[in-house]
Amino acid sequence: MHDPATIDPSWHERPHRLQGECWAITDRSAGNQRQALALAERMGMPVRHLMLSLRAPWSWLSPRMLLGGRLALPASQRMAFAPPWPTVAIGCGRSAALLTRMLHTLTEGRCHTVQILDPRIEPTHWDTVIAPRHDGLTGANVLNPLSSLNPIDDAWLEDGRQASPSLGHLPRPRVGVLLGGPRTGIHIDTDYAQHLAERLLARRQHEGGSLLVLTSRRTPAAVADVMRTALRGIPGLLWTGPDDGNNPYPGVLGWADRLVVTPDSVNMLSEACAVGCAVHTFVVGELPAKLARFHHSLRKADLLHDVDDDAPAKQAPLRETEAIAEALRSRILAAQSM
Repeated sequence: MHDPATIDPSWHERPHRLQGECWAITDRSAGNQRQALALAERMGMPVRHLMLSLRAPWSWLSPRMLLGGRLALPASQRMAFAPPWPTVAIGCGRSAALLTRMLHTLTEGRCHTVQILDPRIEPTHWDTVIAPRHDGLTGANVLNPLSSLNPIDDAWLEDGRQASPSLGHLPRPRVGVLLGGPRTGIHIDTDYAQHLAERLLARRQHEGGSLLVLTSRRTPAAVADVMRTALRGIPGLLWTGPDDGNNPYPGVLGWADRLVVTPDSVNMLSEACAVGCAVHTFVVGELPAKLARFHHSLRKADLLHDVDDDAPAKQAPLRETEAIAEALRSRILAAQSM
């Protein structure tokens, strides 16, 4: 959305700027890509994004199985994962964890290897592991943000508003509604969608405004259909995929006066809490333990509220990516000076 240099205009003048290239290594998961790239773009280095997939049996056993080295990758991808090696490699996701672990050996420790999310084996296989607090992973080389990493800051939100100026003309309050999908222990189905729509419409009846509803890749088509029927005639929009045009997600976050997010996605909740407006969720039943810990942390910090709660229109945005990037830079520079 914007050049990394705009995040901190002085990064290129720093006397101890990191030299070399930063690789962001992911699979095709949008959530993994957003986290790895958000951090990589704040490192003040040229960034190269490698989307790599593992072959069986490495894909089954990642990141435990190192035997075979680059044979873990399809032949068509091996040339991408080759020297000259980067100064920093940031991976996100289980497949990437094997590759960042391999880089530590291939470069004889000259590449600082970073793994985002709990790799499910000892974090000492990497130079730095970044695992959200609710994962419960600790260690001397582990950084524990409250939320998932993301690119959202004031410049990102302004880019979103400029990309979707028409949303700024919708009646206020503009309520962004972010729909995820079912996962183990959470039912995002037609019944859930109907009850959520009723809550949204009941609140709109007394406060007016517009509803800007976005589905995700995991949202069942039947859930989108319920929303389409329930919200017919209400000012706003319903975006369910490319058939509805370009994804207005940055614009919705940029223009939203309030956000309502389904409870299933740590990434969506983290990005909503980075905006700086009130964030609400609609929980039915008991959340899985790890996700419940995340929700509890957000609520304890007054960053997340029930869908019907009155909350301050503005809240301090939860933005941790730059602080994590600064901590990572300091670690790398300290290691280089030894």
